[in-house]
Amino acid sequence: MTTEIKVPVLPESVADATVATWHVSVGDKVSRDQNLVDIETDKVVLEVVAPEDGVIVAISEEEGATVLGEQVIAQLGASDAAPAQSNEQTAAPAAAPAAKGKEVDIKVPVLPESVADATVATWHVQPGEAVSRDQNLVDIETDKVVLEVVAPEDGVMGEQLHAEGETVLGEQVIGKLVAGGAPAAAPAAQADAAPASDDNADVLTPSVRRLIAEKGLDASQIKGTGKGGRITKEDVDAFLKAPAAKPAAAPAAAAPAAPMGDRTQKRVPMTRLRKTIANRLLEAKNSTAMLTTFNEVNMKPIMDLRKQYKDVFEERHGIRLGFMSFYVKAVTEALKRFPEVNASIDGDDIVYHNYFDISIAVSTPRGLVTPVLRDCDKLSVAEIEKGIRELALKGRDGKLTVDDMTGGNFTITNGGVFGSLLSTPIINLPQSSILGMHKIQERPMAVNGKVEILPMMYLALSYDHRQIDGKESVGFLVTIKELLEDPTRLLLDV
Repeated sequence: MTTEIKVPVLPESVADATVATWHVSVGDKVSRDQNLVDIETDKVVLEVVAPEDGVIVAISEEEGATVLGEQVIAQLGASDAAPAQSNEQTAAPAAAPAAKGKEVDIKVPVLPESVADATVATWHVQPGEAVSRDQNLVDIETDKVVLEVVAPEDGVMGEQLHAEGETVLGEQVIGKLVAGGAPAAAPAAQADAAPASDDNADVLTPSVRRLIAEKGLDASQIKGTGKGGRITKEDVDAFLKAPAAKPAAAPAAAAPAAPMGDRTQKRVPMTRLRKTIANRLLEAKNSTAMLTTFNEVNMKPIMDLRKQYKDVFEERHGIRLGFMSFYVKAVTEALKRFPEVNASIDGDDIVYHNYFDISIAVSTPRGLVTPVLRDCDKLSVAEIEKGIRELALKGRDGKLTVDDMTGGNFTITNGGVFGSLLSTPIINLPQSSILGMHKIQERPMAVNGKVEILPMMYLALSYDHRQIDGKESVGFLVTIKELLEDPTRLLLDV
């Protein structure tokens, strides 16, 4: 049986901490409430004490390492079982690397400067499984992209130091790989590991042990819902509230005829991407003077042009001719004419961009992302179509890189593919405007005093009114309308 030694819960204003001083080493016997390690934040030094008597069997974060609140930094084994476990743990890995290969650290990739931490999303292999070089071992999710961590060489997956859902830092060790090892040893390792998780059900963290003692409760009567069946503070709170409800619980249980049976709920924590989307959208609403202006465009000229040339276009360029390339071309030309729209606010300055990188909103299984199509003023229609398709496929497969997501002066979002007739898109910070395209729908329109049925589409431009005035925003939108209704203008640059 082992107990996890964790970093204490950090205050909201403290993002991370540092392992300052270990007062024990692996193999040391410790007593309950003995100080094991000092954790230093930018405000205080926190002591982490032993929750019970035992032996330190593993230390996963050395002095100087940056850690997060409630991150596991060591393992404490029981006093009586420690020598046997210690011998097994040292003998088995020592023998395996000697005979089979060396132990290799599996690390989180280097994170970009703008990304503080990441989450272990999915382990694709289990301890004891044979893996081959370049095989994807685990997905690491940041607030922008999913990073794959591959096996550096053939071998056997060893210990997984961080489980799915845990927060990790760049270059942090999250697992071990025995290079050249044989998977035959996996059943024994798994057999040893299985009872450990069952035994951990009775392990109490110091804060939970203290709470149980203060309330005079019996830990054996509290059902744990934490990892491995551990008792959490929420379990203790639920137990304290349960006795008052227990007398009424029996009659309620005996009356299942009520229609509440099918009214179930499912609680799922937000992914990092979804939390980031939520925070950024809220920030855009709260920190900009956002205004939306509308117009509509007759799509018949582009639809006729596309119908006439789509087959020869696809035959020549190997890509279908869609509408997005026309949108991107029109937006690029409009940005050239209205440099205020191709700018952003930085403090008290307005930064004008002399390049044309356009973010394309792409719906992925993980949520909405906005990868960037760069230097659109230098791309042909075919190159734009290929670039958009490549970004869409990478988004679908979770292959978008940080570079794909970084930058962008202006965003195009096309809700029409989902049937949206009209919307007010939210600015993609730090940009100052976004164009929403919508469903192409036939409507009766007055043309030269006569009613004609035309394929019309609403355009919506949301912009930061602090930077862009009505004159520029309306002129920008009218320019896009004129270019789309007469696509020859895009070719002649008029």
